[in-house]
Formats: sequence, C-alpha cells, structure tokens
Amino acid sequence: MINSNGNLLEDTEAFIQIRNRGYAYGDALFETIRVNANKILFWEDHYFRLMASMRILRMQIPMQFTPEFLEEKILNLIKENDLISSSVRVKLMVHRVIGGLYTPTSNEVEYSISVSPLDSSFYTISEEPYKVTLFKDHYVAADLLSTLKTNNKIINVLAGIFAKENGFDNCLLMNSNKMIIEAVNGNLFLVKKNIIKTPPIADGCLKGILRTQLLRILKDLPDYEVEEASISPFELQKADELFITNVINGIQPISKFRKKEYNNATSRRLLGILNTKIRLGN
Repeated sequence: MINSNGNLLEDTEAFIQIRNRGYAYGDALFETIRVNANKILFWEDHYFRLMASMRILRMQIPMQFTPEFLEEKILNLIKENDLISSSVRVKLMVHRVIGGLYTPTSNEVEYSISVSPLDSSFYTISEEPYKVTLFKDHYVAADLLSTLKTNNKIINVLAGIFAKENGFDNCLLMNSNKMIIEAVNGNLFLVKKNIIKTPPIADGCLKGILRTQLLRILKDLPDYEVEEASISPFELQKADELFITNVINGIQPISKFRKKEYNNATSRRLLGILNTKIRLGN
C-alpha cells in the first residue's frame, strides 16, 4: 500500500499519468528515509533538506507540509503496511503538477510515499570484499543542482550498470573537474592516518543525510582531523581507508580499488558510535 497525494492505495492500483512531470521531465525530488521500530531516523535533517531543495527548484511548498504532517503520513503508511515493529525504507517523492511543456503552468506539487521492509534494525558491516572502480564515461556538473536528490540520476544508473557488467560492487563518480565526488549510491570518505576527507558540496556531491551525521560525530572526536576538500583520483591509492555512506546501508567500507587494499578500522569505530547515537535517540 502507498500514499498517493494523501490517498491510500494498494500497490496494484497506484499509477502515474504519462504526463506526470517527474516521469516526463525529471521534475521531481525525493527523500530516502530509514525508520527503525516506528522512529524516523534523522527526520529533521531530511525535512529541512527537502524544503531547501523545493525552494531551489522553485516548487510551491504546500501550507500543510509541516514536519508533523509528513511524519504522520509516513508513520501511518507504515502502520497500514503492518511494519510498525520493523526497520523500513521510505521513499517520499514530490513532483510538480501536470501542465505545460518544459515551462510548467503551476509550481504547485503533489507527493507520494512508499515503504518496504529492511533486514536489519541497526547498521552492520559485511565481511564480504567490496571492490570499486572509477566511472569515466560521464561526469557530474560541479554545481548546486547536482547536490539535490532529484530523480535526474542517469549518470548514477549508467555507472551502476558499468560496475555490474565489469565485476565491481560500485563506481566512484567524478565531476567535470576530474575530482572524485561520490559513489553511485552514497557519499565518499577517505582516511589517511588521522585525517578524514570528504568532497565538499561545492564539488557537486549529494548533500547526504548520513554525511551530515558523520561530520557532526567527527567534530567531537579530537583524534581525527576532518577536511571537506576535493579528492583527486591519485589520492585513492595513497589512502588507508575508503568508505561510502547512505541512510539505508549506513557505512560501507571499500576493500579494494585497483591493486590497493584498505582496512576498515575507522569505519567500524564510526559505525559503533552511529548505532549508539540511534539507540539513544540522539
């Protein structure tokens, strides 16, 4: 069952019109949210990212789009799907209403919410090898639009296909300045001794929710020096550790890039702190 603009529908009854602007022109935003035992993780960050993104895309924010309204809709849908005691993946999508060709006749929006169960209540790290490569066929623009979670993700799709066809678990994307910005499905962190780097938003990386959480955690860990700075491809093979972050999987250590193999000591430490923070409701 899904929520389509406030109406609860069975999955088999949920359809979009062919002129839906999200489908026709990529005129849509979405938030991928994790809910554990009926508690939305990092809800405030998700909500304010969505509101900021809607303003950037000049979407009209409905008066009822308060944090309480959207939270209620998400939790009610989880209840209707009998997933209250489970960990759940939520997709909240907002698109401009039908009208116009490339120029919309209205900036009003509609929304949909869908949910699906997850296997684990908290974040875990797999012991399986995780190999990545660079995706060089296309580059991400180093601009503000690239930092938004829109449904214009064709480069990520192509990079995911490239990884699968060539026996890799993921690809690292580069911007038009040939700097590493992120993976197909998450932000990138690089560890070298006590320095932890992640690409800056100005390079065009997604303004990820878990990226934001980890930067807050790292501010309270004096034994690390944190840098939001550009990462060149040459730095990857000099690093001690690389890991990818997103709100669904948490922290995914990279075990190998080309001939370089990495440890996951920092990943494991940060994951433990993150899970503790979630348990305590912080």
